[in-house]
This record gives sequence, C-alpha cells and structure tokens, in this order.
Amino acid sequence: MANIIDGKKISATIMEELKAEVADLKKKNIIPGLAVVLVGDNPASRVYVNMKKKACAALEIYSEEHKLDSDISQQTLLDLIAKLNADPKINGILVQLPLPKQIDTNLVLETISADKDVDGFHPYNVGKLVTGGTTFVPCTPYGVIKLLEYSKVDLTGKEAVVVGRSNIVGKPVAMLLLQKNATVTVCHSKTKDLPEVCRRADVLIAAIGIPKMLTADYIKEGAVVIDVGVNRLDDGTLCGDVDYEGMKDKASMITPVPGGVGPMTITMLMYNTVVSAKLANGIK
Repeated sequence: MANIIDGKKISATIMEELKAEVADLKKKNIIPGLAVVLVGDNPASRVYVNMKKKACAALEIYSEEHKLDSDISQQTLLDLIAKLNADPKINGILVQLPLPKQIDTNLVLETISADKDVDGFHPYNVGKLVTGGTTFVPCTPYGVIKLLEYSKVDLTGKEAVVVGRSNIVGKPVAMLLLQKNATVTVCHSKTKDLPEVCRRADVLIAAIGIPKMLTADYIKEGAVVIDVGVNRLDDGTLCGDVDYEGMKDKASMITPVPGGVGPMTITMLMYNTVVSAKLANGIK
C-alpha cells in the first residue's frame, strides 16, 4: 500500500513558513502585493481567483483584483499591465488564463515585467529556468518538486518520466527534475510504447489531461507517482490522469486527486510573491 503524499498538509506547512516571513517583512515596512487580472466570466477562472484572494488574506499579503469584460481590447489589457508594472505596491502580476480569442496571450505574458512574473511564464524567466539560473518557477511544477522534497524523495540518479509536454507543466517540471540530478524522459502523444517507457520510472509525473489514462500497468513496483491531472467526470467527481485505485497498491508513494498537487499551486504562487517582494527590497 502506497504512502499518500498529502498536498494539503505540505501546503499548510509552507503557508505557515510564509506567514512568518511576511510578519518579518512587515516589521521592515514591506508588504508583498499581488495583482490578479481576470478577463471574462469563466467559472473555473473565477474559482481560482477567489482561492488566490483567500490565500493572500491568510498571509496578510496585499492583493488587488482587476475584473475586465470579455470583449475588452488587447490594448486595454496591455495598458493595465503597464500600470501594474510601474506600481511599487505590486510585486506579482498574474493574468488568469485562458484569455478571449481577440487577445494575444503570448504578447500579454511578455508584457508583464519579468521581475513581477510570479507565474513564471515570461520568456526571460523560462530561459533562466532552462539554463539553471535563479528565476520565478511556474507554480504547479514548483509545487511538484516541493512535494517530492518534503516527502524526502532523493531524485539524484533516479529515472524520472514526465507524461505531458505543456509549457505550463511538462517542460518546466522536466527542467526542475534535471536540476535535481534525475535522468528525465518526457513523453507525449507520439511516444511509442508509452507503458514500457513509464515502467522504467522511479518517479512518474502524469500531466497529460486524460482521466485515469495511466493504469497500474504503467508503473513498476515501488515507483513514486505524482498526478498533476484534474479532470471532472460525468458524475461531477474529480479524478487525476492516473488510475489511483489501481496504482495505490503498487506505488511506494502517490498523490491523490484532489488533495495532492492542487493545493501546492496557489501556495507556490504565494511563495513567489513573497520572494519578489524581498528581491524588490534588496533582500535575498
């Protein structure tokens, strides 16, 4: 029976550490600030934004929400970002994705100051991640690494397989695993004999976006399984990209869905925002 990697518990531990950091910063008259921009009325985006506001409140971080209509012009959004870039109260800027079709998402992400890019999506920060420099790391991949660290999984020399090659999860988590001295294979829809490749993994990261696609046949005995997927089934329940029930007796450690990677994403956003505030004030 696998040990459950409890994302809620690890997230709460990191949040307590951040709370202490924020309290120390306030003694120096430094209050970290996060601005969230929401365009349109996507229900899932609304939920995420509310969760981010709640996390800011818990840490006593200053937060702003900028709600824009779905039919706004691209220039209106770019003007708002320029204003936030120049605002000293704001250390982190997050534009909630997806954006409406009339807006160039890449241009928006490139317009956010790299120094306030707490989502880690700016090309400059992506480049620093690839070259091993100090940078803001995308929150979900960063959360995956923190789960492994707090679970005392030593990645040095381990075979790590990432299923999924998105810019948001698959590619950055592969870079982070390499930095931890793992030997990394990235799989995707064109990978031949995916189960065989996955069975080589000491650590399997599932980020493919297909409910329960990876079954017990995809892992070897004792593998560590991190499930990044969040899928809603027809009956309304949530599940990941792996067959949790099938894998839990074969894996040595596994994350549940919900309650695994999910709580870590917003926690690492808070982490990046606090780091940004420290850097803006010359604190390392």
